[in-house]
Amino acid sequence: MNAVAAILGSAFSDSLLGELDLEPKTIETEWGSQTLYRVLDVDRPAYVLFRHEVPHRLLPNQINYRAQAAALRAVDCKALLVTSSVGVLDADVPLYRPLLVEDLLMPENRLPDGSSCTMFTKPSDDHGHLVIDDSLFATDLTEQVRDLAGKVRASVADEVTFAYMQGPRSKTAAENRMLPQLGAQVNSMTLGPEVVLANELEIPCAGLVVGHKYSIPDRDPPEREALSSTLDRSREEQERIVAAFLQEGKPVKFPNTIYRFGDDE
Repeated sequence: MNAVAAILGSAFSDSLLGELDLEPKTIETEWGSQTLYRVLDVDRPAYVLFRHEVPHRLLPNQINYRAQAAALRAVDCKALLVTSSVGVLDADVPLYRPLLVEDLLMPENRLPDGSSCTMFTKPSDDHGHLVIDDSLFATDLTEQVRDLAGKVRASVADEVTFAYMQGPRSKTAAENRMLPQLGAQVNSMTLGPEVVLANELEIPCAGLVVGHKYSIPDRDPPEREALSSTLDRSREEQERIVAAFLQEGKPVKFPNTIYRFGDDE
């Protein structure tokens, strides 16, 4: 039976883990082992993947992105919700509010080790070109997440363009000035590779992010008291959306194409 899954980052508190009955499952792939957590007591298979492991120990550049993607395919994932805490580059995008991701800016298409961000590292019958017919963030799945957010009274603020910037260091002021000129509104050190690799394995994706700071040079930071209270609220809303997706989310049709030479012969 097709599964749904969510990739969770460091922004999630222990309250979500307390809500869900999770059972760890280690999956061996050609890229290494990966632990997924099966969500129990749901009508169809659902899994959680903690990108930094539990407890948090991996820096963004230490994540085995290919093993993650291969493990999700091994459990027949057909709907993936990828989350991240992000820096906000656009002054019109609010902090501490759940945001859906509309598009990805990742010009170099490389993993942190410098290799190409692809599952197709060697010639094989399965390799091909990922052709984006819809979006890396499947429209049908994104709308499904928006509907689930409404059901749990979690307010999604905007759809944004996400820029992937390799870690583990933060960006310079010059980099923060450059990214908005390229169309980026938010960014983080993860999410990009996960979405690209999942699409190569024909796993439909949606992105759900929350801004925790403005990455705008010379902008004054928010007051500390306001930051604390709104951060708590945004985490709660994001967690409610993720929990609803794991419990009620449905697989969707993959909206893009893996073009393989010879398929049309």
